[in-house]
Amino acid sequence: MPHIGIKMLAGRNEEQKKKAAEAVKNALAEALGMSDHYITATVEDYSPEEWQTVFKEEITDKPDKVYVKPQYDPKSLL
Repeated sequence: MPHIGIKMLAGRNEEQKKKAAEAVKNALAEALGMSDHYITATVEDYSPEEWQTVFKEEITDKPDKVYVKPQYDPKSLL
């Protein structure tokens, strides 16, 4: 373990999602100084409307867990 969860707006194709997951997995393995053997990743797509709820639950409501802070207003995606 660790597990990486990538959440994004819908619109990317499968190849882009695989490439992003692989890149994040490799970067995490390097940053932690570990083998990528135990790292897993998921990619979830959301509409701009769905993202409003995800943003609140995953970012706004968990300020102590967010290590990279948003630099945009999620309402700008609507």
